[in-house]
Amino acid sequence: QVQLVESGGGLVQAGGSLRLSCAASGRTLSSYGSYAMSWFRQFPGKEREFVAAIIWSYGSAYYADSVKGRFTISRDTAKKTMYLQMNSLKPEDTAVYYCARGSRPSSREGEYDYWGQGTQVTVSS
Repeated sequence: QVQLVESGGGLVQAGGSLRLSCAASGRTLSSYGSYAMSWFRQFPGKEREFVAAIIWSYGSAYYADSVKGRFTISRDTAKKTMYLQMNSLKPEDTAVYYCARGSRPSSREGEYDYWGQGTQVTVSS
């Protein structure tokens, strides 16, 4: 089992920044594995939307077009923690943000087997 816990959400004004964290515990990621860790977000009444993914061992990153150039995904393998640095935030970024682990980077929810509980990000105009 892998447990994922997000933190760092909150209320910020448009144009501001937040950094989300996702700490992994339990049967944690192997430094040599090709697992992918990703961020998704969910708007009220909608399905989860892919935000960004990173291959844990190599650090290769992938982004949704809507966040490219504003968000940066990274990880600290020693701390078993993934981050999402969100800059130039917009009101339309308001959502619950989830981290997830999968066998490969994918924009599809079904490719991920472990999920965190989510953290709320609210961007005021």
